[in-house]
Amino acid sequence: MKDLGGLKYFLGIEVARSKEGISLSQRKYVVDLLIETGLLACQPADTPMEQNHKLAEYPDQVPTNKERYQRLVGKLIYLSYTRPDIAYAVSVVSQFMHAPSEDHMHPVHRILRYLKTNPGKGIMFSKNNHTDIAGYTYADWAGSITDRRSTSGYFTFVGGNLVTWRSKKQKVVARSSAEAEYRGMAHGVCEMLWLRHLMKDLGFKPKYAMNLYCDNKAAIDIAHNPVQHDRTKHVEVDRHFIKEKLESETINMPYVRTEDQLADILTKAVSGKVFHSSLDKLGMRDIYSPT
Repeated sequence: MKDLGGLKYFLGIEVARSKEGISLSQRKYVVDLLIETGLLACQPADTPMEQNHKLAEYPDQVPTNKERYQRLVGKLIYLSYTRPDIAYAVSVVSQFMHAPSEDHMHPVHRILRYLKTNPGKGIMFSKNNHTDIAGYTYADWAGSITDRRSTSGYFTFVGGNLVTWRSKKQKVVARSSAEAEYRGMAHGVCEMLWLRHLMKDLGFKPKYAMNLYCDNKAAIDIAHNPVQHDRTKHVEVDRHFIKEKLESETINMPYVRTEDQLADILTKAVSGKVFHSSLDKLGMRDIYSPT
């Protein structure tokens, strides 16, 4: 077999190495997408989605080209594999794939305009002195104006590096913010357990309990409280699942201030200030930038 050297490009993903670590981005993929849509010279947007948007299905909406919409959203889904900053926006527009309208196409174009701002932004993997696993979980209660279902999201880190993330609308309607948060926490715990097993298979035995950061004190209290309340019966399975992991000291559930909750940007459109502050804390950067 021929030695092709270090990996630099694979399926649209660019790999760059430096003294700081290894970074992944999809700059060429973004530029090609902007050229394809005729938005290479567009006015950039500061965030991928407008704050307090009212996206939904309405009876008087004007249909748009369904095939084009599905193709663009499909490409954005692939792009979100290295761009957690567009994860929430892409999860929203992907909900209208079956019957898209012009009102739904506008947010797709906004995502592209946001990508124009920094097409080379990506994620960095740095060498740190630990392999600890940690996560942030958050849920936006009843955020969907269509069916009032909540959106939950999580970020997980290994050795201080962002490795997985998810933004997804919950399958059932939550009757309280604590319930919505609790369902989101269960998904985050499952992801962290999977990472823990993966690390063990790779020969890295866990030394400490995994921290899952949450900013909902009611949900944290329910997780630690062994008493069954009427208001928690509908999340009983998730409650016992999380409680079991707490008692076995597999996870810890420390409280984090709302302003330090990184997963906020995975559940709703936030202001530009909050959005970019979270990206800085996540370690996202332009891998082509000299700084």
